[in-house]
Amino acid sequence: MTKIEFDNQLVKLESNLERFAYSLTYHQEDSRDLVQETFLKALTYRKQFRSNSNLKAWTFTILKHIFINNYRKSVKQNTTMDNTKDLYYLINTEESSASKPDAAIPVEEINKKVQALEDGLRIPFEMYISGYKYKEIAEEMKLNLGTVKSRIFFSRKKLMKALEDYRSGKS
Repeated sequence: MTKIEFDNQLVKLESNLERFAYSLTYHQEDSRDLVQETFLKALTYRKQFRSNSNLKAWTFTILKHIFINNYRKSVKQNTTMDNTKDLYYLINTEESSASKPDAAIPVEEINKKVQALEDGLRIPFEMYISGYKYKEIAEEMKLNLGTVKSRIFFSRKKLMKALEDYRSGKS
């Protein structure tokens, strides 16, 4: 594929890329930036594209990877480093709505409901909220990845049902 053919096909994909980017960001300007970065990477690495492969899939993959990398960067930038001897200050931050007395659902009540879950649901859920990835939980518990995902999903559903009274303000 010549450079001109590549460029022309890439430009034809712009509207598709914009829709996909918007589905990831839900923000018009961010989606446009994502498409611009995708074009830049695609043009920069044009020589790595194989003529007999799918250009649309290749550019969508580039866009998705850029989005994931940007998300990871933003998470790292928003991470608070705690240099104290204990984690008291990090745990009791002002921004934590769960630690405020006027929180919608008391933390103690949530913890009680989590502890009431059967072990098959509670353990994967606790690992997930502790920061473990689905794959790590699956390996640790010797379960299929799909099983872990469904158990965490069902844990959330049961907790939401168990905490309905608090969410509706009946308590």
